[in-house]
Amino acid sequence: MMRQALILVHLLGAILWIGGMFFAYVCLRPAAAQVLEPPQRLPLWSATFARFLPAAAVAVLALLATGFAMLAQTGFAQAPIGWHLMLALGLLMSAVFAYVHAVLYPKLRSACAEAAWPRAAQALNGIRRMVALNLVLGILTVVAAISAR
Repeated sequence: MMRQALILVHLLGAILWIGGMFFAYVCLRPAAAQVLEPPQRLPLWSATFARFLPAAAVAVLALLATGFAMLAQTGFAQAPIGWHLMLALGLLMSAVFAYVHAVLYPKLRSACAEAAWPRAAQALNGIRRMVALNLVLGILTVVAAISAR
């Protein structure tokens, strides 16, 4: 029963994080660029990240905690290679997320507060690149998970 709970929390964390990145990158980004000028679009992104990043942080922590717990239950040496790949990709994704959360997002937030639109656009462009990277890594992580079964 405990294993099922760990898997459930792990899957929910992955769905929230990867799904949120997909929505932001594939749906919201082009729609916002199509209908909003930078003085409206950039604060929208700042407000969106203010809501998404804390939820994603909980998901990241849940993924790391449940992933390590399941690896510990199985034993690192007995775990399939796909699990080790998942761990490596998950740690890389977590580092990218931490960079966005701790470095790039504060730059976006402060530039928006100052109405410094070129600086805000530069910060958002950095976030966009990191989200694209993490989305690809997230999809590769799902592939690793499927191949490990």
